Amino acid sequence: MNHERAEPVPDDFGGTAFATTQWSMVLAAGHDSAPDARAALEQLCRAYWYPLYAFLRRSGHSATDAEDLIQGFFERLIEHDWLTTADPAKGRFRSFLLICLKRYVGGETRMARAQKRGGRSVTVSLDEADAAQRYEAEDAVGRAPDEVYDRRWALTLLEQSWDRLQGECKATGKLSLFEHLRAVQEDEGQSQEQLAAALGMTESALKSALFRLRSRYREILRHEVAQTVSDPGQIDGEIRYLLKAVSA
Repeated sequence: MNHERAEPVPDDFGGTAFATTQWSMVLAAGHDSAPDARAALEQLCRAYWYPLYAFLRRSGHSATDAEDLIQGFFERLIEHDWLTTADPAKGRFRSFLLICLKRYVGGETRMARAQKRGGRSVTVSLDEADAAQRYEAEDAVGRAPDEVYDRRWALTLLEQSWDRLQGECKATGKLSLFEHLRAVQEDEGQSQEQLAAALGMTESALKSALFRLRSRYREILRHEVAQTVSDPGQIDGEIRYLLKAVSA
């Protein structure tokens, strides 16, 4: 599945209750290192490690060095109380993570990384197997490292939202409808009439079903973004910013 062409979301994102989310839970815990907050932080790191990897690669680091830096960074972040430096007023996990990584890389030496490599316990398990291949496929030429980071962060959110929607559709027997929705989004040239015939639906029923799926996708995307900000007032602005990063 090609996630690079994920659907842009309109400005009317809809409204959902802002419950305690992963990043707000982490901020609330502060330096108390509550178990739930630590687990939430580890989950966020697993979800968003690749944008950091892309940032490091675009900054000139090799694949091996980038992987070593990411692992050492997360170990330092989680185990050495760096959350005390988080500013709730700024409140975006995206910004906090990149600022901390830049500080970490600035203080690391190649010798220190070599000494740690292979001898440290990895706090956050990351799927690095295809990281180098993924980066080689990135449209990073002419982009600054920070731009690559923001774009990949946005694409990661969109990918996670599509994957969640796919899982929901599979669980409710609507996987074929989901696949046709992706075909429409990826501009594969099928008309609504052709789609309706393929699914054994009327065009009217298909339009209604696709509308509901798109609406659900926007809800899921909003929820995913909410996990990475500390205040509900930041959600819409963050979505607009990230969609702009994708289209730039």
